[in-house]
Amino acid sequence: MEPFRPALLLTRPDAQSRRFAALFRSRFGAAWPVVISPLTEIAFLPCELPAELPSDIVFTSENAVAAFSRLSRDRHATAWCVGTRTEAAARVAGFATRRGPGDWVGLARLLIEAGGVRRVLHPRGVHAAGDLPGALASAGIEPVIMTVYDQKELLPTAEALRLTGASQPVLLPLFSPRSARLATRAFAAAKAPFRIATISAAADAAARGLPATARIIAARPDGEAVLDALAALIAAGKTG
Repeated sequence: MEPFRPALLLTRPDAQSRRFAALFRSRFGAAWPVVISPLTEIAFLPCELPAELPSDIVFTSENAVAAFSRLSRDRHATAWCVGTRTEAAARVAGFATRRGPGDWVGLARLLIEAGGVRRVLHPRGVHAAGDLPGALASAGIEPVIMTVYDQKELLPTAEALRLTGASQPVLLPLFSPRSARLATRAFAAAKAPFRIATISAAADAAARGLPATARIIAARPDGEAVLDALAALIAAGKTG
């Protein structure tokens, strides 16, 4: 019997997709078929820094760290980071860090409960999931927003369209509500039965337009939990 090995389709920006593909193959096998078709690419934007930088800065993505680091060499601020990957990027950039639980709600709670934080710099992308600035403002913390990068939409590759146009199952991890919406639009004509692992309930809701034979929401909003969700989908496919 042939092993159940549906192709993994990755739609994040190229560097992030390649990193996740390496983690996936390390866990499930080096020969596993992987198709990378980024539906977004990161473009750094020119942005003017405030005259006085706050002593606290909030990062909700590695891209925000990279974009801000191109604009300023100042590292006096404490960097409050949404999760593990973002914190690692901020540390490499030279910041002292505090790490949140992996989502913006938990990061807002961490900042609010810390006490003493009154004003934060928030470098972010054009498209952002949730309303972190609103949550902070409602708690008396002033957010200073800088839009430092854009996530430009890309068309799916011909290889991705061939894959999703066939009848074989496809593993599809989705890491944000926007990536789920873009995938829904990009693969509107898909015939493949998707097995979808989403990083959050919001991403899952945004992916409801995709044809799927199985869906799992990751237990935590991080890459390791998405891998766990994919493992569950693979196991279910072997017996289903």
